[in-house]
Amino acid sequence: MSDAVRALRDAAPSALAVLVRRYGDFEGCEDAMQEALIAASAQWPAEGVPDSPRAWLVRVASRRYIDQVRSDIARRRRESLAAELEPPPAAVPAVDDTLTLFLLCCHPELGRPAQLALTLRAVGGLTTAEIARGLLVPEATIAQRISRAKARIRSSEGFRLPAPDELAARIGAVRNVLYLMFTEGHTASSGDELARVDLSAEAIRLTRRLHEDVTDASGETAGLLALMLLTDARRAARTDATGALVPLDEQDRSRWDRAMIDEGVALVTEVLDRAPIGPYQLQAAIAAVHDEAASTEATDWIEILGLYDLLARLAPGPMVTLGRIVALAMVEGPAAGLAALDRAEGASGDESGSGSGSGHGGAALAEHHRTWAVRAHLLERAGSTDAASLAFVEAARRTLNGPEQRYLAAKAEALRASAG
Repeated sequence: MSDAVRALRDAAPSALAVLVRRYGDFEGCEDAMQEALIAASAQWPAEGVPDSPRAWLVRVASRRYIDQVRSDIARRRRESLAAELEPPPAAVPAVDDTLTLFLLCCHPELGRPAQLALTLRAVGGLTTAEIARGLLVPEATIAQRISRAKARIRSSEGFRLPAPDELAARIGAVRNVLYLMFTEGHTASSGDELARVDLSAEAIRLTRRLHEDVTDASGETAGLLALMLLTDARRAARTDATGALVPLDEQDRSRWDRAMIDEGVALVTEVLDRAPIGPYQLQAAIAAVHDEAASTEATDWIEILGLYDLLARLAPGPMVTLGRIVALAMVEGPAAGLAALDRAEGASGDESGSGSGSGHGGAALAEHHRTWAVRAHLLERAGSTDAASLAFVEAARRTLNGPEQRYLAAKAEALRASAG
């Protein structure tokens, strides 16, 4: 990644926050920022990155916004408003407003699904397709949610910072968005890289800021930060020197980041002692059991199964169901896991607003490539080589992540070769 591209990614969300707070017009500011980003992508590689990328983007986008408003004859009200709101030249404050923009996007006029979609698009920088894959809903549905969210805000009082009594509700939505940002960064939903390190690192940075700056009696912000640290601690061991995926049970655990693990374990231990148990805390506790085990065989799978049982009651979702099935298979054997998987795929359910950020219906589970990958691994353990090979092929077909696809296809080929 070039310096110019990195500077653009770092500066864009905070610059957009400055514009939205200045003008109160999210859609117009987003359009102006897109034009500024196009100008920067052409100018910065040739002329160099400016000393203050954010100030440059704010200045250029402000001009584009004013030009847009003034030239829009059909919207004379906006033209008049722009003339009144045009500020005198002023320095852009050296404050990271990204979390502020998160809170603005989690508007009280919007439902949770619309808050998630809008914030992931505007602040997280995810595409509509990436958001759809993360939430396990159709891409057209996400596009519709984003469009309606902008219209709903436009017809209300506009963007505003939450009152103190609204803060707790908005923070819950912010946590959900940060979780989905991290998930997309940890394993990209598409592309030729297993992970998007910049995205997961930004999610960790913002979650750490949220934990430090905003009081949270629920303990879920601490739980989320612990979950991210305990998961990201394994990043170096998840791929080999060629970039190929290395599954958890084959990873060199000496490459795991012990400092991150120690911090994550300390966070989740402390919060479980003082706060009500929440979904992110439970997920962090599961990650801690994995990280503190010397090997897959030495992992306390009975404890993990118990944690998943509790998590499934608090925040049911497809990935929770799948994680529990894996734990069940490790405790009771692959046949028990396959039977549970069949039951889960036959179940029905509606979309959930849980910590998993996704629906928990059997249809959503059956369509996901990870379901096919789990089925393939269980079939392999059960000795059903031909069926396992076919399931690996189907899992590879359904994922758009290059390293995952190559790993799954290689597993299928190895099983075919061993059976031949």
